[in-house]
Amino acid sequence: MTSRLRIKHVTTVSYAQPVASSHNEVRMTPLTLPAQTTLDSRVTVNPATPTWSYWDYWGTQVTGFDLMDPHGHLSITASSLVETHPAGPLPDPPTWAELGRRTADSRLLEFLDSTVRTTVPAALVETAQEVSAGLDVHATAVAVSALVADRVSYLPGTTGVNTSAAEAWEQGAGVCQDIAHVTLALLRGLGLPTRYVSGYLHPERDAELHRPVAGQSHAWVEYWAGEWCGYDPTNRVRADESHVVVGRGRDYDDVTPHKGIYRGVAGGPPEVTVEFTRVA
Repeated sequence: MTSRLRIKHVTTVSYAQPVASSHNEVRMTPLTLPAQTTLDSRVTVNPATPTWSYWDYWGTQVTGFDLMDPHGHLSITASSLVETHPAGPLPDPPTWAELGRRTADSRLLEFLDSTVRTTVPAALVETAQEVSAGLDVHATAVAVSALVADRVSYLPGTTGVNTSAAEAWEQGAGVCQDIAHVTLALLRGLGLPTRYVSGYLHPERDAELHRPVAGQSHAWVEYWAGEWCGYDPTNRVRADESHVVVGRGRDYDDVTPHKGIYRGVAGGPPEVTVEFTRVA
């Protein structure tokens, strides 16, 4: 079923005392893709300042801005209206030999390399090989995602933005970002090009029209099987019309929703709220 979602993502940063200046990048604008159309999107900043936008190497729209006067807080509001569509049928999977041939000497190699966040012990990759033995590409993605979700329980507050895949696996708990990182590490270890997806997941698929629902940012993966196929290991489902893609990359570092630097005394962590309203 096609859905039309209004998304409001607010990030508020409060400093211990006014900072002299700050320089910021925001990745909060949903992409327009075959399965989703961004009808309207804007990023506003308080204190008010001019913004600019560009597309980064990974194909994500970035909004940049500088605040050159002293300020004690920073508020970023990203508002979007997105129409999403059900996922189409999965493509016929390539054989593993064909996958290797098509991956060689192509940009897909960028999604096979480990990163600092997605490096895991060799023994863990061997476990993934055991659970996926004899399976095709699609079934492998599902089996490995289940392996990760069985081990890494979704438990907010147990990890931070700098937690690695190996650390999340070891402690057996994390959030969607951690579950996605472990899944990436294992699928790449099996030779399957896989990328990290940053975006949103509407928490109530059948929410009443025009009723705001509190939610949050979300992370899942896309693996390459002749075309990119989305899978949400946290929820053990294919990415569908409840998922809204903002950006893709090798890991969280490539698609961080807000990053920047400032000159002044550090404050507390940012406060983030995400609100969904189904309008059609």
